Formats: sequence, C-alpha cells, structure tokens
Amino acid sequence: MQLPAGHGTSDLPHTRAGARHWLITALALAAVTAAAALVQPSGATATQEGPSGGPDPARASYPVDCGPLGVVVADRVEVDLDADGRAETVAVVHCDAGSGTPPHGVYVLAHPTEEDGAPRVAETLVDPGERMTVDGLGIDGGTISARLLGYSAPEVPRCCPDMRRDVSWAWQDGRLELTVAPAPNSV
Repeated sequence: MQLPAGHGTSDLPHTRAGARHWLITALALAAVTAAAALVQPSGATATQEGPSGGPDPARASYPVDCGPLGVVVADRVEVDLDADGRAETVAVVHCDAGSGTPPHGVYVLAHPTEEDGAPRVAETLVDPGERMTVDGLGIDGGTISARLLGYSAPEVPRCCPDMRRDVSWAWQDGRLELTVAPAPNSV
C-alpha cells in the first residue's frame, strides 16, 4: 500500500511508541513469564536426588613423577559409575611443565576411606607413560569418553600430535571396559 503524498510512516498510530505502549508490553511479558514459571508438566519434580559430589581432584595424590614440578588437574568430570549413590571423579592430570605438551594421565578417584582423608586413585585409565594428551573428556550417561592425541614417532614435534583416537569406558560387570573407536580414515 502506498501512502498519500505528504504522509510519512511516523504519522501512523502503530509506529509511535509511548510510555503506555511500553507499560502494556512489560505487563504482558511479566504475565507470560509468571505463567510459564507456574505451569509444569505432570509428574515434574525438582529434587536434588542423585549421586553426591565426586571427590576433589586437587586433594588426591597421583602416581605421576613430576620431579620438582607440581601436578595440574587439566579437566574433570563426575559420574556415579557403580550406581552406589556416590559419584566418582575422573581427573585428567599432567605435570606443570610451563611450556610444551606434557603427557596426561587419566584417573578415576574414589571417596576417601577416612572422613578427612584424601581421595584415592581407584583406577588408571590412561597412564602418562603412554605419552598421550587428552582432548575433550566427557560423560554421556555412565560412559566416560575422551579423545586421545599421540605421536607416531619420536621425531614428531611434541607440539603437534599426528595421531588421534576416540575412546570410551563403560562400567560393565563390576569394572570399566575400554572401547576404542575405529581410527580416523579407516574402513
């Protein structure tokens, strides 16, 4: 539709926003937000039932020889692997080398046996002696997943891993079972 000559779009009533229009919009938005907060699907609950928090990885002692350097917790996830109501912590650690790409270790931490004790390493998933780094630690249900990066030869610069493998661990028959995805570009 074309407007008659001499009329601009600012002359139309719906293009002028006054205080009344803003107030009505704000009230409508508040009403919709309040209604959405009150309406819940049938059977919906908001309880905090679930596993307790996992052990603090900063308090654990890892089987890693860093010499005078400290240990860095690079990543962590919490999951109740054995369905006992208490989450374990899966921690990715490496030596605090300051530069370069130090190898990672991946450890499952269990709660301490004593009240004020340190978490204990229950299982080693990736040993730093394997000279790998971990990229993308995650949890999907009760399955732990990670991308491992490594080197095909000692001549490959430590900055630039040239091997990659996706792995996962799932709790089966009272222990963690490793599953290795096919190598990239494989059939």
